[in-house]
Amino acid sequence: MADGMVIKKGQERCIYGLTMNRVAEQSAAMAAMAPSDTARARMAARMSFGSMVEIEPDKTGRITIPASLREYAGLDRDVVIVGVDTRFEIWDATNWEAYVAELEAAYADLESEGMPTLS
Repeated sequence: MADGMVIKKGQERCIYGLTMNRVAEQSAAMAAMAPSDTARARMAARMSFGSMVEIEPDKTGRITIPASLREYAGLDRDVVIVGVDTRFEIWDATNWEAYVAELEAAYADLESEGMPTLS
């Protein structure tokens, strides 16, 4: 993260944290999508890139999350940080617990056909 990082709106009302290199990769991937000039593509780009805020951790590693992103993700007091492949996610702890409770059984039963397994 020495080259900088951003936080932005993520899916399921969480906040995504990304390195600047990952932002560049996402930008290139979105530009390569076809058709790129549709209402859906414009909306996705605006919501994704338009909500980005460059952050710099303080000396103790803490970051300040802007009010607009805290409101979007419903962050109040307790949060959960989840590492997800090339990003981290910041969730309201209650929302995270509800998300896991709702989808844990489906994940346990998920077929791994065509997907790399971790076993």
